[in-house]
Amino acid sequence: MAMNPPNSLARSPLAVAFALIVGGCAVGPDYHPPKMNLPPAFNAATTVAPAQPDAVRSGETPLHLERWWENFHDAMLDQLVAEAVATNLDVRLAQARVREARAQLAVNRAALFPTLGSSAAYTRSRSSQALAVPGESSTFNLFQAGFDAGWEIDVFGGTRRQIEAARDTLEAQIDARRNALVTLLGEIAQNYCSLRGYQQQLVIVSNNFAVQEDTLRLQKSKLQAGLATDLDVANAEAQAASTESQLPTLRTQIEQIIHQLSVLLDREPAALETQLQPVASLPEGPPTVPPGLPSELLRRRPDVRQAERQLASATANIGVATAELYPKFNLTGAAGQESLSLETFANAGNRFWSFGPTVTWRLFSAGQIRGNIRVQDARQQEAFIQYRQAVLQSLQDVENTLVAYTQEQFRRRSLQQAVDSARRAASLAIRLNSAGVVDFLNVLTAQQTLFQAELQLAQSGQAISTDLVALYKALGGGWETSEERAGRL
Repeated sequence: MAMNPPNSLARSPLAVAFALIVGGCAVGPDYHPPKMNLPPAFNAATTVAPAQPDAVRSGETPLHLERWWENFHDAMLDQLVAEAVATNLDVRLAQARVREARAQLAVNRAALFPTLGSSAAYTRSRSSQALAVPGESSTFNLFQAGFDAGWEIDVFGGTRRQIEAARDTLEAQIDARRNALVTLLGEIAQNYCSLRGYQQQLVIVSNNFAVQEDTLRLQKSKLQAGLATDLDVANAEAQAASTESQLPTLRTQIEQIIHQLSVLLDREPAALETQLQPVASLPEGPPTVPPGLPSELLRRRPDVRQAERQLASATANIGVATAELYPKFNLTGAAGQESLSLETFANAGNRFWSFGPTVTWRLFSAGQIRGNIRVQDARQQEAFIQYRQAVLQSLQDVENTLVAYTQEQFRRRSLQQAVDSARRAASLAIRLNSAGVVDFLNVLTAQQTLFQAELQLAQSGQAISTDLVALYKALGGGWETSEERAGRL
């Protein structure tokens, strides 16, 4: 049950306090998760890449996101993921923030309970001669020891709202850690797929450069024999040099990705050179991934869950601010012993105690309290807008990655046909040139067309793998198992 701020501070505070104590109420709005209008299904999920098995096209493949990287069946990728989850600095930073939020919740919970303290003191004093009793010493000792207690009764629920806000903040930080895990998994897998893709492109460029060098040597030999022209040699030299110019760029990209992967594992940039420099095949996943329902996405995406918990915390903070409009009730007490002599300190007659309730109420604050309520209300509206943005962004991420992953498979199919045709054309051009039917320029053109088609096919394969990783990331998968590896806090 929630209460709105009173219309008049003069209305029977004791009656209100009694009603709240009996009913266990807390001022401020109670939180209710917002209801979002979501589409019944993802639009892009209705389009499936061609030439896939019927079982896949019919959506019978189950959605397994907990360990999605294992769908690539790459032992090195599995190893990188396992190490990154345990060592990545962003994840460790998120874990520290979870511990901080959990400790803050414990601090806020402690405010519900009484406090008990103890003290002991010894004082030696000398009074003025003018005030001294004739015949008695003006110097005396005072021994004191005792306990004091205090308890602020949470009549209007301000402390309970603080606990509620702290609990929501803790849950938001837990989801922030999960989001850090999802982001980390995506970065590791995307960088790894890009690394293998660039390595495949480097092999293609190197092989084509070797072929072009052989062609250049052949044309130089023909030139010496009078069977070729300077133009043929110049064209062969230009083609070989153009292809060779692509090698440094690919090597740079490979080195930089290795450095990035090393840093993600909290290691120096060159730490993974030995492990990752050897060329390996590009990891490939399943042809389609059933994305599930949009409603399931909101429960699975950590960033959306985090935004929702932040909205809940902002709502509770309105109650914290509203509680300042009401009086505060405290129970205080003290008990102990005091004596002028240590020998008589334990005597029963030297005991003292005090006990009583106190009430404090800020009757005038120049609008500060109500201004703070308006501040917290505005922050709640901000949190709701951010939650709405997170929901829409999550839907957009899934739709975009589904389209990219599906359409790139159409593109790869066409590129494969282009490579097959270009390979036949290059072989035919060489035979016809050897027979003197076509000139050497046709050979160079056919070889360049084949080279570009092979390179585009390799780039398409890399794009498919990275698009698949982006889809898994957009679906919010991987934090469940990875959270267990990282250790629950």
